[in-house]
Amino acid sequence: MLNDLASALRPALVLTILFAAVLGLAYPAMITGVAQVLFPAQANGSLIRDHGRVVGSELIAQRFAGDGYFHPRPSAAGEGYEADNSYGSNLGPGSKALHDRVKGDVERLQTAPGITVPPDLVTTSASGLDPHISPEAAFFQMQRVADARGLQLAAVRKLVESRIETPLLGFLGERRVNVLMLNRALDTIAGQRANTSP
Repeated sequence: MLNDLASALRPALVLTILFAAVLGLAYPAMITGVAQVLFPAQANGSLIRDHGRVVGSELIAQRFAGDGYFHPRPSAAGEGYEADNSYGSNLGPGSKALHDRVKGDVERLQTAPGITVPPDLVTTSASGLDPHISPEAAFFQMQRVADARGLQLAAVRKLVESRIETPLLGFLGERRVNVLMLNRALDTIAGQRANTSP
């Protein structure tokens, strides 16, 4: 009886160890190596560096609070945009807390009666870390940013339009604007303007 049990367990244990080694170690190591060779930036988190210092990732939103910056979607991830604490609010459409928060955000953002606030400026993404907003959400914020920076509205509009990403292959996804990349470009043109002003 014990011999039968041992002979039945031996192949099961050998196969478990073999598949753990192949699928748990060798395959992930191979895929990681291929990714590092073919797509090193993406494999390392699509990090954005400024003079060697990491300032963010193209894939993770971060808080921009000042009037001179475009703001991302609200976040429910921890204190906000924490990559190690990613989640949605789990509040359903009938939630009073969600209704009150969205209503408060709409009232805060609405600059004049009848102005429609883009939905993505008052709703969180599923992860709480979406780095993109819609072009409409970026256009909605242009006047505030231009006023705070002392820039012409046309220059800010041109910048936003240059940063609109189109759907992959023309139909996968939506048109969108990466907030971090837009704000970095904004800092660049604002710096150029400061350097050329009398």
